[in-house]
Amino acid sequence: MLSPHEFATLMLVKDAPDQIDLNRTELDTLLERQLIALEQLASGRQRPLLARDGDSVLQAVARKH
Repeated sequence: MLSPHEFATLMLVKDAPDQIDLNRTELDTLLERQLIALEQLASGRQRPLLARDGDSVLQAVARKH
């Protein structure tokens, strides 16, 4: 189960990936659970990207509400 902070971070990855601090500890958990991936940009920067399983989690929660 995701913590509230991890779930909020997952929502941020979906809606505002360029605004996330890549040093957030929640990103490590989301990466380990394969809910997100890190995309390598041409500039050399990385950006978090919602993975299929991460999208499934968000869709499941949306159906519950």
